[in-house]
Amino acid sequence: MTDLRHGYGRHAAPLDGVTVLDFSRVLAGPYCTMQLADLGARVIKIEQPGRGDDTRAWGPPFVGTESAYFLSVNRNKESVALDLKHPRARPVLAVLISRADVVVENFRPGTMERLGLGYEEIHARNPRAVYCSISGFGQTGPRRLEAGYDAMMQAEGGLMSITGAADGPPFRLGVAIGDIATGMFAVQGILAALFARERRGRGQRVDIAMLDAVTALLTYQASSTFATGATPMRMGNRHPSIAPYDTFSAADGDFVLSVGNDDQFRRLCAVLGQNALAADERFRTNQDRVRHYDALRATLTALLATRKRDDLLRALTAAGVPTGAVRTVSEALADPQVAAREMIVPLEHVTAGAIRVLGTPLKLSETPAAVRTPPPALGQHTAAVLTADVGLPAAEVDDLMRSGVCA
Repeated sequence: MTDLRHGYGRHAAPLDGVTVLDFSRVLAGPYCTMQLADLGARVIKIEQPGRGDDTRAWGPPFVGTESAYFLSVNRNKESVALDLKHPRARPVLAVLISRADVVVENFRPGTMERLGLGYEEIHARNPRAVYCSISGFGQTGPRRLEAGYDAMMQAEGGLMSITGAADGPPFRLGVAIGDIATGMFAVQGILAALFARERRGRGQRVDIAMLDAVTALLTYQASSTFATGATPMRMGNRHPSIAPYDTFSAADGDFVLSVGNDDQFRRLCAVLGQNALAADERFRTNQDRVRHYDALRATLTALLATRKRDDLLRALTAAGVPTGAVRTVSEALADPQVAAREMIVPLEHVTAGAIRVLGTPLKLSETPAAVRTPPPALGQHTAAVLTADVGLPAAEVDDLMRSGVCA
């Protein structure tokens, strides 16, 4: 195990020396451990022999035999295929647990306890380990034993009720934001627990619930409910407290205006040659514009519909008015700014060949995060970990593989 206070020279990753034993699968847990791996932690992903992480089978699309979904959240990790229910796996796990700084799992509450891998058992064996449990509803409360998936959490957590057109049905976001936010909160909790360990000398449990994470995302929508007692409703792409902050259509495409203050609104009006609009008493202040939004939108819609989008974007950007084109995923990934920020990384996968993955958004000047290795094939590192880390002779590893304990 590492001491986070020592051993960091320039360009060493911030989590160099930290070992993560990763029992998680699907998205929230793997997204968490991928970020830890990007930050330099060694992540040993424990998977079921012959099956692996559920997302290995989620497709199409596939790159060769590898699921594009799995490839998206498992870079920088090692894969060990080990049957957690087999008695001969227990001594292997005991050694790995004794050397782990962090244990991450996202099974339903009670599952790890039945396997002899619950927090109390791990803490007794390795008091310095940080143990992170990710679940749908958390380790406490009346719904703790219920399973949770992203779409149901977006629904139960209120996000779907405020997403979509005002006169249309509720929608989930186009990405699994419940899973992703949960993974991010899990990273925060783990890093905080590692920091606390340096002062307290022992690890602790980090309990992360998807419902908690989605609820935390409500931010100003929740605050509005607390303040007024009214339930926020779907408003399409407009903002409930800022105007104009919405999607509009130019003659040849859609774009977003994000006018955050009165000065920006005056600059918008100047670009459109409509200084009188800025002086209109209905639109002079943000509060006025929110109050008279329907009239404002109708006026802007007519003014913008005849303009070419690129011309508008150039003029507005030059004037300091926040704006952006509504782009496809392919268009967004082709942006030179994305390339300049190293947000697309080419890798060579052991079976899929040349692939591309997203880069890390964490840019640290002295201890940078990095994408170092491709996502692993199932069991790619089993033999190496069992021999080098657990200390088993090659003959015993071969016997374990023949017996189906590992693969």
